[in-house]
Amino acid sequence: MNAPGHAAPPLDVPWDDLVTAALIGTGRRGAPTAARPGQDPALALLDAAALHTVRRRAAALPVAAGRRPEPAPPDPRPPLPEAARRRLALLLGERAGGGDRRRTAAPDLVELLPQWLTAANARGYRPPDALLPGLLDAARARTDLRPEALAFAGPRGRWLAGLNPQWAYALRSHPPGPGAASPVSPASSGPPDATGLDGLRRVWREGLFAERLAALTAVRGHDAAAGRELLAGTWATERAEDRQAFLGALRDGLSPDDEPFLEAALSDRGRSVRALAAELLAVLPGSALTARMTARARTCVALDQGVVVVEAPHECDDGMRRDGISAKPPSGRGARSWWLSGIVEATPLSVWPDRLGVPGAAEAVALPVADGWRPDLHAAWCRAAVRQRDAAWARALLGPPTTPPAPEGSPGRDPARLLTVLPAAERADWVARFVAAHGLSDAFRPIGVCAVPWAEPLGRAVVDALEIARDTGGYPWSFSGVMGLAERCLDPDQADRLAVLAAPAGADDAPREDAAPPGAAGYWAEAFQRLAGTLRLRAVMRAELAG
Repeated sequence: MNAPGHAAPPLDVPWDDLVTAALIGTGRRGAPTAARPGQDPALALLDAAALHTVRRRAAALPVAAGRRPEPAPPDPRPPLPEAARRRLALLLGERAGGGDRRRTAAPDLVELLPQWLTAANARGYRPPDALLPGLLDAARARTDLRPEALAFAGPRGRWLAGLNPQWAYALRSHPPGPGAASPVSPASSGPPDATGLDGLRRVWREGLFAERLAALTAVRGHDAAAGRELLAGTWATERAEDRQAFLGALRDGLSPDDEPFLEAALSDRGRSVRALAAELLAVLPGSALTARMTARARTCVALDQGVVVVEAPHECDDGMRRDGISAKPPSGRGARSWWLSGIVEATPLSVWPDRLGVPGAAEAVALPVADGWRPDLHAAWCRAAVRQRDAAWARALLGPPTTPPAPEGSPGRDPARLLTVLPAAERADWVARFVAAHGLSDAFRPIGVCAVPWAEPLGRAVVDALEIARDTGGYPWSFSGVMGLAERCLDPDQADRLAVLAAPAGADDAPREDAAPPGAAGYWAEAFQRLAGTLRLRAVMRAELAG
């Protein structure tokens, strides 16, 4: 620390110059920074190096002194238990350190961080202040961590994010408040007052993209009309990529009042903007776009003597293009099939039972389709069921879990996407029966959309299928994706059963004709050992969070 009345070493001396002077010696080269009167040049060099070192440890670049930021807001949540605090430091340290990511018998701590955050948030804890930078860095590197990490970071994490541009992602869902000159605590859960709205409008006019998107989202969340008017006021001057992102903010709270604005966006000069506007209008009940698509669908699909007949469009006219249907199909896709899919996908599913003369979705899906159009028609219905969140159609298109899965790359049903429409318990039950009927080869994506932790029938079905896979041949890395999911999603109570599977077979066991190839047993034992160890560690983490 410099003595009172003496100037600090200059801030503009590069670190490399200090190192060079230290290596050559100040007697031969001189100090690259001015010494105080009577001060040894070597001591002046050391002062400058100390200043640089402190600055580097603080992760701050030399800048002119600015206004001191407001103090961090309070966080009234209880602190973590000490054991859980140490665990979080270990998880964040493992993530930052990289480590060896090869599959070994030891648990992968990096993959345990998401569920640790979920459990900590469920208990309402706040993080230690000293670990906030590591937490924000972890969420910056992994977008899947962000919702839980930002919820756990709380108001102090968002305050800290406002001080570092590298953490600007945290401001997209939590905008700065009226005091835009410095980070502030997040807005309250209630509607903002006039001062708060003025601050958000100022951020919308003057802020960076992430701050503007967060401000628009906040206004939209409290007052849908005000958010729409905010966007309309600057729409003509926004860049195309920004217009698309801002238009997506209208998805929450979408209502018929938004239709005129979205209809105008159908004529936007940006193709991605037009496509998003069409997508939003397609899920808006009673919109003019769904009426136009319904009229087109009625000319394309009809029932003739108990068989569905399809007459796909022969051209993509201007009206179809304006309503979001691309004239040029993707590579390998026929143009007429592509146009038909766009029409059917944007048509309300409630149209089809009446159009096809059947009571409901199950009967419509069961109808035969002429001339090989069934895969295209059913694939479009699948996308419509997901977009419109229609569980009845999703069930009908899924069919029973004993039905063989569609070949890879076929345009038929997509079980994983359809399952997202169903309630969590029904979804897990369907996938458990699918795994029991077909094994794990086609189950990775359906398993991946099930709620965590897995329901008991699903967890039992997955462990049973892994045991069968071990006994019938092959190697565990053929199922590495499912094993990775099991580490994160299986109930820790399954650890004891997996420990039994991890035990090597007795030496006196007679070899079976259908046994796994030589050497595979050892690999399976290691894989089950790793899985059991991970489940036990998750149980320990759960106990640590319980205090």
